[in-house]
Amino acid sequence: MTQQDVSVPSNYARTLLQTVEESGGDRQALMAELGIAESDLEPNKPFSALRYGRLYQRVMQVMQDECFGMFSGGKVRLGSFRLLCLTVIQTTNLRQAIVRAGEFSEICRGFLVRSRLSEPAPGVARIEMCGIAEISDAEFDRMVREAKPIQVRTSLAVWQRFNSWLIGREIPLTGLYFAFPCPEEFREMAECYPTQLHFDQPFTGFEFDASLLDAPVVQNQDTLMDFVRSAPYHLVISDASQQSLKAKVRAILSKDVSGSQPSAEAVASRLNLSVTSLRRKLQAEDTSYQRLKDECRMEAAFHYLSCPELTNNCIAERLGFDETSAFFRAFKKWTGITPGDYRKGLEKAS
Repeated sequence: MTQQDVSVPSNYARTLLQTVEESGGDRQALMAELGIAESDLEPNKPFSALRYGRLYQRVMQVMQDECFGMFSGGKVRLGSFRLLCLTVIQTTNLRQAIVRAGEFSEICRGFLVRSRLSEPAPGVARIEMCGIAEISDAEFDRMVREAKPIQVRTSLAVWQRFNSWLIGREIPLTGLYFAFPCPEEFREMAECYPTQLHFDQPFTGFEFDASLLDAPVVQNQDTLMDFVRSAPYHLVISDASQQSLKAKVRAILSKDVSGSQPSAEAVASRLNLSVTSLRRKLQAEDTSYQRLKDECRMEAAFHYLSCPELTNNCIAERLGFDETSAFFRAFKKWTGITPGDYRKGLEKAS
């Protein structure tokens, strides 16, 4: 893997797989299915963000929990996230969306933890974790103490990135607060951002500029499909890590995986590059425009094949193939197996 590849600490994948094992899942089967070796999980070793996203998505399917590895308090049924998205994109601005997301958690089966919006000072917006109505403060405090710190951090990161997606712009945080002491795995992050990370606080959550609460929600049902398809990749992977040209091109291509994906010329223009420079820079990152294009369609194929209601003909059409047979050939070229064999594997794993 080159230095330009987007990566996350191997601890992310190791902790996720450990949680799977503790919950009764088959860690070894997951690793074998996704081609992950024990050596890939060695401490301080970078782990491909793309592989981590695939691992997370597969874990949620196998464990039948869309909030697996996060601090939700319960097991959240598959499909809940899509319903949440459909609910909040109907709101006018970020303030309404945050309030409605909290209300959704109160009534959706599986959630014991919800978000709560407040404005503790002029110009300051705060989103903090709390229990749903039937959970007492004492019970919630116990849940936080017993939760793995990385699960709490992941949940807060997901909330921040989800809200950023809703308004189509990054929400810079002015402070990140935890109700527990700084754990060893947070030590490096705390040293890098001493004025932003706060531990042993009376609440767990984050703060940002309150003026963003009036930002309009810009997403709709058309943009929702691609967002849900890529989840949880863009929610659990830090945007700050996606600085390589490879990641920027992937971000553009993943917005539309059909036959109408932009040409290399169009992508180069959006990135203020010539096509020659684009191809040269991608080659330096050990990839190419065509390879990235295939990867985006392959990821979409993985998602669509996990949806039982979608036929192979329908999937081929969504991916922009003129014929189903062309989709079959492409999928076998990408993975070495047919779409039917892939689906059989999903059924056995479930």
